[in-house]
Amino acid sequence: MELKGTSWQQRYSATEIFTLRCKILDKPGMLAKLCDSIGLIGANIGQIQQVNVQSAYLIRDITVFLTDKGQLDSLAKSINAIDGVEVIHCRNEIFETHRRGSIKVVSTLPIQSLTDLRMVYTPGVASVCGYIKEDPNTAWEFTGICDRVAIVTNGTAVLGLGDIGPLASLPVMEGKASILAEFVNVSAFPILIDTKDVDTFVETVTRIAGGFGAIQLEDVAAPACFEIEEKLISQLNIPVFHDDQHGTATIVLAALLNALKQTKKKAKECSVIILGAGSAGIAISKMLLEFGIGDIVVYDSKGAVYRGRTEHMNPYKEQLAEITNKKNQKVPLSKGFFEKDIFIGVSRPNMVTKPMIASMNKDPIVLPLSNPIGEITKEEALEAGAAVTADGRDCNNALAYPAIFRGALDAKAEKITMEMKIAASKKLASLAPEGELLPDILDPQVHKQVASEVTKAWKN
Repeated sequence: MELKGTSWQQRYSATEIFTLRCKILDKPGMLAKLCDSIGLIGANIGQIQQVNVQSAYLIRDITVFLTDKGQLDSLAKSINAIDGVEVIHCRNEIFETHRRGSIKVVSTLPIQSLTDLRMVYTPGVASVCGYIKEDPNTAWEFTGICDRVAIVTNGTAVLGLGDIGPLASLPVMEGKASILAEFVNVSAFPILIDTKDVDTFVETVTRIAGGFGAIQLEDVAAPACFEIEEKLISQLNIPVFHDDQHGTATIVLAALLNALKQTKKKAKECSVIILGAGSAGIAISKMLLEFGIGDIVVYDSKGAVYRGRTEHMNPYKEQLAEITNKKNQKVPLSKGFFEKDIFIGVSRPNMVTKPMIASMNKDPIVLPLSNPIGEITKEEALEAGAAVTADGRDCNNALAYPAIFRGALDAKAEKITMEMKIAASKKLASLAPEGELLPDILDPQVHKQVASEVTKAWKN
């Protein structure tokens, strides 16, 4: 049974899950030897299940959690070195989860007779087509557009993997679609666009948008993602939402609302340092400033983003420089944490040290959100003086975007506004249990209530 409020991957910092089918001599102490060998290579054990008996042997399935695939070879050698134990099969549980995809199209009604068939298809469907031709607005009621989202990507910024191309990104897009279907009853379709040209990407999405109620941009690298989103918003009359930007920002604000409450800090008096000036960093900055955070200094690989900087800049960073960094701070990252109240990391693993956190104001809020490994571990942050800390596993976009899309579709919104995102953040914060930053991502009522607030924000 999985622990409530966490996952085994999170508990063990595991990226790989395997089930080993082992043939074990049925003598006292043999299972203990096997478990010891697993522990010696740094792996963690999950379920152990007996599946068969063969003469003098027992066949057991043992689930193990690994930090990387490299551990698997070491584990197999370690186990097979035990006299009387043999690994006879190894199953990759994550691969099995994705075998044949994680989504499929199903009919919304059973076709059990010829009458059913002829109503769903020809000849009956012709009358509905004619009705929509006369009044295109009725498509919202008589097709699935009202519950349908296109997830579009070119695979240029996939999770922590980078530019892996559209086909390799498909499991991520299917995963997003599965979450939308499961949590908020939205049918989402992955659309892979094999181009890095902004105009080609925009034209492709514009041409297929008619069959959807909203567009989710996913895993498109900065700065192209900003231009793509801007152009699509200007050309389409349905919501266009880049999850890596706005989903992340929504979750960060929700977590910060409770972190500020726990530390008794006031937003307008807080100074923030953000590491990462890509899609997430820029969106978080804009949302926090809109909410009322005092000041933000954003760092990228070349240092602080400030007015007048010329190296490694683009129009979006230049816009960012105009609204952040009031004192035009230019010090290196190692000194940039001094007397800051909040740290947010959306960059790369292990970029932040304990002395950096220790130099912040008393009771700092530390959110190292880089996935799968944060800029600093939560344990190190707490040791350095952090009052509240959460990482990218704790702050999951899947807690935000399903309800935002559901709320926007229910409102028949033409776009997703800042007010809708802030409404989602506030509701998420209010639903978190006492002492927690965010509510349970698996609770369907959370998504339902957040969606309702998003709908209200559009209508108001």
